[in-house]
Amino acid sequence: MTPTVLTPILDWLDLAGIALFALSGAVLAARLKQTFVTMAFFALVTGVGGGTVRDLLIRAPVFWIDDPWVAAVCLGTALIAWFTPVRWWEGKGFDYADGAGLAAYAAIGSAKALAYGIPPIPAALMGVITGCVGGIIRDVVAGRPSIIMSPELYVTPAALTAALTVAGMLAAPLLGVSDQWAWALGFACGFALRTAAIRWEWGLPSYGEREGA
Repeated sequence: MTPTVLTPILDWLDLAGIALFALSGAVLAARLKQTFVTMAFFALVTGVGGGTVRDLLIRAPVFWIDDPWVAAVCLGTALIAWFTPVRWWEGKGFDYADGAGLAAYAAIGSAKALAYGIPPIPAALMGVITGCVGGIIRDVVAGRPSIIMSPELYVTPAALTAALTVAGMLAAPLLGVSDQWAWALGFACGFALRTAAIRWEWGLPSYGEREGA
């Protein structure tokens, strides 16, 4: 029996995360002066990369193969990027949108992993993978350093979202509340941390930093 995971709230979170990540891929290709085919490819692999890896690891059907909306959303965002100036997508506003996608995807990934019977800690890690792997694939294909190779808080907000989502879903029956509270809490806290990191340029200390150069 296939677990039922998505609800209207998770449906919207899922599509929003896909669209935001796909747009980040398409915009990167636009900055590199690529063709529309390349932009569409970047949009697709960025939008579905993390979720595809997650589904393969938890032995679930790959989510976008049987869903007619996912690929359409990715290609639609590529069209938007193709017909708009790159300057529209520059600055911190776009980073905030990407942070919202990161938090949404981390909540989706951990919730789906739990629904498929994955233990809590691996389920939280599936949320991190869902939120981060698409961007990593995008950066590798583009031949540029990935954001995870910098001290900037990026994986950490995804981890916070995933951990709170898993903890909230486990506690929900005991508290007599719905899982939606867990999803909302995880998303809100992860997005808030990512927003603060962008606003005030927060980062983690690097190895050897205390000893100095």
